[in-house]
Amino acid sequence: MADFYAALLGGTVTDRTAGQAKLDTADGPIPFRAAPGYKPSTWPSAEVPLHQHFDYVVEDPHAAAQQLIPLGASLAAHQNTDDPDLLVMLDPAGHPFCLIRSSAAGQY
Repeated sequence: MADFYAALLGGTVTDRTAGQAKLDTADGPIPFRAAPGYKPSTWPSAEVPLHQHFDYVVEDPHAAAQQLIPLGASLAAHQNTDDPDLLVMLDPAGHPFCLIRSSAAGQY
């Protein structure tokens, strides 16, 4: 997870052990820890609720998605097909996040 978010946000993964890692970014550190028994969200169903949700502003959501898929991201099955400025993705652990076109970021 730390490697994936380093690619998405920039930064360097440090202090890596079997159960945790730290991502050092220009905006500060982001810690990652193993979560035994973790179950990915079933969003949009509430069966397993969201654990987190972040929106990332990018120039082109579809181009950004193509860069993230080889790193373990996937397109969420649930998309708003009427909105070309928003793309819902899943990180490698199944957390949903959105890629939002920078020119439309004020709408969200």
